Amino acid sequence: MDSALDPRELSKLKWRCRRGLLENDLFVERFFAQHETTITQQEARGLSALMELSDNDLLDLLLGRKEPEGELQGAEVVHVLDLMRKAPLVPRSQAQAGDKLALF
Repeated sequence: MDSALDPRELSKLKWRCRRGLLENDLFVERFFAQHETTITQQEARGLSALMELSDNDLLDLLLGRKEPEGELQGAEVVHVLDLMRKAPLVPRSQAQAGDKLALF
C-alpha cells in the first residue's frame, strides 16, 4: 500500500514545486488545494519528476500541447499530470482578494 506523505515531506514537496512561471504555479497551487491531504509517496515521486522539467516544457505538458515522453511515460508521472490537468478552478466568489488561483 502506498502511504501518504507526512507533514515534513509534504512541506519539502511544496517548496520543491515552486516555479518561475505564474501559469505553472497556478496549476501546482490548484493541485495542492485539491489533493494536499491525500498525496501519496507514489504521487510525490511523479510530481517530483515533473518538477525536473524546464518551466516551458512543464507548461506544455500541463496545457496538453505535449504528452509525456521517455522516462516521463511512467504511471506515476502520467497519473499526477492527469490530476494536475483536472484540478478545478476556484470560483472568483470563493477566492480571497489577491488569491492567484482566481486569476486563472
